[in-house]
Amino acid sequence: MHQPYYVDTASDEYILPWTYLHAIKDYADMAAHLEAIPGARAVVNFAPILLEQIDDYAKQLKNWQASKTKLRDPMLAVLASDKVGASAKAKKFNLIKDCLRANEERLIDRFPQFKKIAILAKFHIENEGLDEYISESFLCDLLVWYHLAWMGESVRRENKVIMALIKKESHFSLEDRHALIGVIADLLGGIIPRYRKLSESGQIELAFSPYAHPIIPLMLDIESAKQASPEMPLPKSEEYSGGEERAKWHFKHGMDVFESYFGFRPTGCWPSEGSVSDETIALCSDMGVSWVASGESVLRNSLEKVDIADNACIHRSYQLKDIPVSCFFRDDGLSDLIGFNFSTWHADDAVNNLIHHVENIAEACPDKDNAIISIILDGENAWEYYPENAYYFLSTLYEKLAGHKSIDLSTFSRCIEEKYERFELPHIVAGSWVYGTFSTWIGDEEKNHGWDLLCAAKKVYDEVMLDHQFNDEQQKEIDQQLAICEGSDWFWWFGDYNPSESVNDFDKLYRTHLKRLYALLKRPAPKILDQVISQGGGDPAAGGVMRQGSEG
Repeated sequence: MHQPYYVDTASDEYILPWTYLHAIKDYADMAAHLEAIPGARAVVNFAPILLEQIDDYAKQLKNWQASKTKLRDPMLAVLASDKVGASAKAKKFNLIKDCLRANEERLIDRFPQFKKIAILAKFHIENEGLDEYISESFLCDLLVWYHLAWMGESVRRENKVIMALIKKESHFSLEDRHALIGVIADLLGGIIPRYRKLSESGQIELAFSPYAHPIIPLMLDIESAKQASPEMPLPKSEEYSGGEERAKWHFKHGMDVFESYFGFRPTGCWPSEGSVSDETIALCSDMGVSWVASGESVLRNSLEKVDIADNACIHRSYQLKDIPVSCFFRDDGLSDLIGFNFSTWHADDAVNNLIHHVENIAEACPDKDNAIISIILDGENAWEYYPENAYYFLSTLYEKLAGHKSIDLSTFSRCIEEKYERFELPHIVAGSWVYGTFSTWIGDEEKNHGWDLLCAAKKVYDEVMLDHQFNDEQQKEIDQQLAICEGSDWFWWFGDYNPSESVNDFDKLYRTHLKRLYALLKRPAPKILDQVISQGGGDPAAGGVMRQGSEG
């Protein structure tokens, strides 16, 4: 589970609402599924910068409930407003557009009333001159239905306020909207405590990613991208200066933030985007990490280097030579079935198919006592493509796996405790869970340009640190801002295969974060930061938040 930092740190306002929307839909639902089936086991990995945003939203909403203090997310602020339609023409137009940013088939068309309102919303977007006919009631209903559609299925089935609003259908009052915000506040305030309780009961293992979700191998050595892709063109900048120091900062600060919320220091790590290298795993060991996880293609690339047959059983625990860190690798086939295929299947058929595959894998593994099958995917992005936010699929999946006679749901730390044998790898070919390469984050013209902008800013940071004395608070703010700029998501979105609207959002926010870094360093931002990096233009169904682990 991870999100980049959506706050413009200069204005302290959220630019995009995805943290709180995924919290009320996906993070709440994933906890509910685990809570409902005590025999279920899972590893849940949080990026620390996401935990901070969830906590910030919870505090904002609690303060708003107590004294109506300003909400720093524009979508929530307008939901709470006495007069939704009082905003300027451009803001109303953007609000209508924003309220359609949901999966049309699964989140909009599912509700007949929302579907009707969405048709009218699209008409207003196509005919901008009709803004004088946009009524207060229409905007209020559109806002409420947007949030009802993004609500977790477990909440829709159990929360009386949400059930009553869905039944009411239209003409939502200010009191209705405030009641909805109350539900959102309760959900956001409960996310971290619920996962902490699941961890304390032993039902889940909580793990972390480095603080702001950077691609650690590229920070350590940009050239490592060529290990899996020898012909890949790289940025003009030959290195990310001080990358090792920054990588250590993300690990240490990430552990500190994690501990502040969950009460212990994590020992398991999903390196951002499953990105590993020999140097990254060695650093994990130095930082006190006992296990890491990555993608199947990374493992296959690494096995190929030591002439192990491509059809050999891969479902094992591994260890890089002389480094006491257990390495687990994602089964791309099973994980991608959940992420990309099962959303159109009947839940029972999908779960039976998955279990059948697991049984076949277990049967084929020659060393069954050490067989470990790792199914790893986002906690956010797949579920909106499923009916009812994958409610039936996930509940059936956990129930059947928990009750299966020969499949043992487990966690990575438990595998280590039970002394599953580790198979030695002399070398890890650097790569990520996506294709076993770093091509999603570096290597084309636009991604490389994004890296060059970051490398240039880091060099200015290094120069300023030599000459300027900042007090502790200023230094903390500067380091935090640099960390935000180092996050992986900005580079994920650059590229013509991604949808233009999302690319525009992330492009602009990335450049805003870089400009803020220059301002904190008291240096003028280069004019090139006023220029768009990437425009996108791809099909949202084929690009964006979702990738498969293997090509082809």
